[in-house]
Amino acid sequence: MDLLLDEVESPLGAMLLAAGGGAVHALEFADRAPRLRASLAARYGAVTLRSAADPHGLSGRLRAYWRGDLGALSGMPVEPGGTPFQRRVWAEVQRIPPGATRSYGEVAALLGQPSASRAVGLANGRNPVCLIIPCHRVVGARGELTGYAGGLERKRWLLAHEAAAPARLGGAARAQTRGERPAAGRL
Repeated sequence: MDLLLDEVESPLGAMLLAAGGGAVHALEFADRAPRLRASLAARYGAVTLRSAADPHGLSGRLRAYWRGDLGALSGMPVEPGGTPFQRRVWAEVQRIPPGATRSYGEVAALLGQPSASRAVGLANGRNPVCLIIPCHRVVGARGELTGYAGGLERKRWLLAHEAAAPARLGGAARAQTRGERPAAGRL
């Protein structure tokens, strides 16, 4: 498998973005490069990473997120691999809007498996596409910060970065972050 690799600077340290076929296959902080490579090798076997500037325009969207455009990552194409259950968890996690969080138990309940919070945590911990699949928005049952592959300080920073989201989102998205239903016709 041949993938394009770009290094993107962020306030939390450089990130590595691996892309191919117009989708992000892995996104990880550069200090966790062995995790990125191991994830790709487990999914594809031999992987060739070729340096590329802004592959498929995906790095530009990541930079926009860091500049405060919290919607820039929404709808970004990803190819995370994973088991069917992991893919269901990651799809549900992608539905958590900026500025909001869900507990592992809430994600499990939304999947129709309310007793699977531990399995949700394990799947979340294996997410190879951080930020775009926003695993940092999943917290403990009482809102405590638990488990984040990039470190709890980064998770705390990301949640604070996104806390201002309602001021930067339109009405429907603002209502969604507060758990309200948007008014008819405002989507």
